[in-house]
Amino acid sequence: MKSTLALILFFIYSLTINAQLKNKHVLIFTKNGKGYVHENIPASIVAIQKLGIENGFSTDTTTNSAFFTDDNLKKYDAVIFSNTNNDVFDTEEQKVAFMRYIQAGGGFMGIHSASGTERNWKWFKLMLGASFLRHPPFQHFTVHVLDKQHPAVKNLSGQWETNDECYFFKEFNSSVKVLLVSDISEIRESGKNIKPDVFGNRYPAAWCHEFDGGRIMYTALGHSKEDYSNTTYLAHIIEGLKWVMDKPRPDYEKAKATSSAIDEMKYF
Repeated sequence: MKSTLALILFFIYSLTINAQLKNKHVLIFTKNGKGYVHENIPASIVAIQKLGIENGFSTDTTTNSAFFTDDNLKKYDAVIFSNTNNDVFDTEEQKVAFMRYIQAGGGFMGIHSASGTERNWKWFKLMLGASFLRHPPFQHFTVHVLDKQHPAVKNLSGQWETNDECYFFKEFNSSVKVLLVSDISEIRESGKNIKPDVFGNRYPAAWCHEFDGGRIMYTALGHSKEDYSNTTYLAHIIEGLKWVMDKPRPDYEKAKATSSAIDEMKYF
């Protein structure tokens, strides 16, 4: 009886996922500037494409920043920066097009090294929510769900064990809502590096916020290519995408950007 009920609940849950994501359109962007390039990128693309097939949304993939124009971006319900790093935009026009997409109400998900992208562009760092500082060596630690009521994580286990790079950040945007935290009491590293000075041992690993008209989620997890076949990690990604895309298609009447420079008073 219990197994039958579990199957029924799973079937209803699957229908809910499909209803939320059916006919959505996602762009996967994987360009890297000069510097380290993650080996996980092909695995991340395959995993997101597979999630699309399973959940009813379509995907396009590019490393070409020239694709960032109003006409191209307006087709997408979400743009995923999957393990992008360093400077990825070649022109001011490309930056402005991305800003306008977010202002129009576009969805954005950043995965792992996306927090090291466009490190000198203030608007991008505010949008993503923080900027990469450093990470200790790849190792085992525990991840905890901080806000169990948020749609992006409410169906995840309260905690799980992972092997990953525990990212530390700088320039946090105070508007972010932290969803997952790493237990940094478990982190081990040699040398003179000092762990972040925070209350307790919980450090942000994933967060979301509404920013400049758009809906944003970032996860620091996902360094290993094996993560992209891990059911727990993929549940994290799909729950985040459901939240990011639970909104109308972008409305470019709301897009106002003409320059990538910003007036800080607008955001604080």
